[in-house]
Amino acid sequence: MDERLLDIGEVARRSGLAPSALRFYERKGLITADGRNGLRRTYVPETLERLALVTCARDAGFTLTEIAAFLRAGPSDAVLRERMAAKEREVDERIAQLTRLRDSLRHAAVCEHDPFVECPDFKRAIRRVSVP
Repeated sequence: MDERLLDIGEVARRSGLAPSALRFYERKGLITADGRNGLRRTYVPETLERLALVTCARDAGFTLTEIAAFLRAGPSDAVLRERMAAKEREVDERIAQLTRLRDSLRHAAVCEHDPFVECPDFKRAIRRVSVP
C-alpha cells in the first residue's frame, strides 16, 4: 500500500465525517477511493481538502447535486456561476442577520434594565435582527 494513502477510518477521523458518509459521498461522485487496504477503502490525502470544500458548500446551502456539478464545472459554466453568485448574496444576508443577533445578545449580556427584555434598546435591537 502507498504510504501516502489514508484509510477510511483516518479520513473519517480527520474530516469529522462518519465512514458511512464517506461511502455515500463516493457513491454520489464527490470523492473517489484510490484503492483498498484489505477491505478498507483508501484515499489520497487531497481527499481531505475535497471533503472540506463539500462540507463548506453544504453549510452554505448547496445540495449534493449542486456540489457535484460545482466539482465538475469549468470557467464557461454560466449557470453554475449565477447560482454561486446568488448563494453569495444569501450568505451575505445571513451574515448581516447573525451580526445583528450577536449585537443584540451583546447588549442583553450587560443590560441593567429590569427585566432586560423590556429594555427599549434591547427591543430595538431584536426588531433589527429579523430585518433583511
